[in-house]
Amino acid sequence: MARTTGTYRTGKVAGEEVRAFLPYPLPPKRPVLRIEGKLAEVHADAVAAITRLEVAGSMVPSPDWFLYGFVRKEAVISSQIEGTQATLEDIVTYEVTKKSERPADVEEVCNYVDALTSGRRELSSPKGLPLCTRLLCALHKILMTGVRGSEKQPGIIRKSQNWIGGSRPGNARFVPPPHTEVAEALAALEKWIHSDDPLPPLVRAGLAHVQFETIHPFLDGNGRIGRLLVSLLVEHWNLLSSPLLYLSLGFKRQQQEYYRRLDAVRSMGDWEGWTAYFLDCVRESADDGVTTAQRLFALVGTDRRKVFDHRTATLTSARLFELLPEHPILTLAKTMELLGATKPTAGKAMETLRHASILEEITGKKRDRIYAYRAYLDVLAEDTGTVPG
Repeated sequence: MARTTGTYRTGKVAGEEVRAFLPYPLPPKRPVLRIEGKLAEVHADAVAAITRLEVAGSMVPSPDWFLYGFVRKEAVISSQIEGTQATLEDIVTYEVTKKSERPADVEEVCNYVDALTSGRRELSSPKGLPLCTRLLCALHKILMTGVRGSEKQPGIIRKSQNWIGGSRPGNARFVPPPHTEVAEALAALEKWIHSDDPLPPLVRAGLAHVQFETIHPFLDGNGRIGRLLVSLLVEHWNLLSSPLLYLSLGFKRQQQEYYRRLDAVRSMGDWEGWTAYFLDCVRESADDGVTTAQRLFALVGTDRRKVFDHRTATLTSARLFELLPEHPILTLAKTMELLGATKPTAGKAMETLRHASILEEITGKKRDRIYAYRAYLDVLAEDTGTVPG
């Protein structure tokens, strides 16, 4: 049974008549959204996949092993959906060297990492902001400052009409609510997020994403904030203890279906179709995360034995190896900092790992050398673009 999910407001923008869509507040009504039948099976599969991901993340000595890489993987893929070309190796190299061949793209991804980190910090602090419009504005400011779109009022709810697709509102594929309605629509979304709606949390995260994207409250960066919102909700509602789910992978693999499902919610009220799609993306991304975690765990175990068995192995080289999952790109200066060691001691530890075929020098230079834990990065970087060779 079809349902109506909003109303249209007709007005003039730049002299032409425009029909802007104003969504009804969540949850879906008339009929209500029910998680039953096939949809219940898809939901159960997605929850089971997230549970497996949580277990996989808890199997390593330090949860920061996967957290470091998986957060950056999500940031890279989410940004690639918006057209950036930066790879995961670009990001981790830049974080160590502050140099990049794609500085603008890299900065966008780093801003995403900073925004997610800031959001998690606020939500975990007793004095921090809750999930609310103020928090989303603060995260948007972090995301957009100093990068493409920085002239479009970072951190400020839009004060003009925007649109999706087309060269102007009059020929757009979709026109979000008039700017005069945005604050009230966001307030309703915030109220619903903090309500005791009986729908399963994972389903609610998917609904919140659609509602945010439909409201489109900023002049730019809405897609990334909308995906970041899902990451925060999944953790906030205790589905995962840390943001190990790089959900953007599923969206990227089925990108045209993503837009089709959003349009179907707005035009036909097909929340069921969207929910099935969203849950399938969650399952796919979580399963990919589990496989990646298992491969990385096995790789580190194998490589640890290679280091310990090497004839020049020392306690310092063993310590350095254990730091690699969180620091897969190294310079001599960074190694000295991590180990609190002198230049000769740090250099010797790096050479041991290089001779053990763990670290690879990737510049070919005699000075300012950069070393990569290549095997680890190759596994982590799958689906994030070509890893430079």
